[in-house]
Amino acid sequence: MICIKAFAFAALGLVAGMTSAQDAPQKLRSIPLTAGMHVIQAEVAITPEQRAIGLMHRKEMATNNGMLFVFEEAQQQCFWMRNTLLPLSIAFVADDGTVVNIADMKPLDETSHCSAKPVRYALEMNKGWFAKRGVKAGSKLGGLK
Repeated sequence: MICIKAFAFAALGLVAGMTSAQDAPQKLRSIPLTAGMHVIQAEVAITPEQRAIGLMHRKEMATNNGMLFVFEEAQQQCFWMRNTLLPLSIAFVADDGTVVNIADMKPLDETSHCSAKPVRYALEMNKGWFAKRGVKAGSKLGGLK
C-alpha cells in the first residue's frame, strides 16, 4: 500500500513538472539553414512533444532565428498559434528544400494554416521574414539534409 501511494505521489509530481515545463519556452538544438544568401539559425523540433510546444510562450526571437519542424513522412501539415505570443510566418518545405507555400500567422490565433501539398518540413520565422528577403513558393532552402 505504501509503495502504491509513493508511486502515485511521484507520478503526480512528474505530471505537475511536465505541466509547468509546457508553460515555459523550450530551447532546442539549432542548425544553420540557408535561404539564398541569408543564414538562419533554426532550432529543430523532431519529437511529437517538441513539435507540439514549438515556439509557444516566447516573447521575442532574434531576426534570423526560427524553428524547423521535422516530420517522419511527407503529409499535409497544419499549424495554429495557441499559446504563441509572436506573429510568425511559416514556410512549408518539401524534401528537396523547395518552399511549397508560406502563411502568416497571428499570435494566439487557433486558425489552422496548412501546407498546399504533403511536406516533411515547416520553418517558422518572425512574421514577414520570408517576404522581406524575397523567399516565396518555389524558393529553395539549404541545409535540411
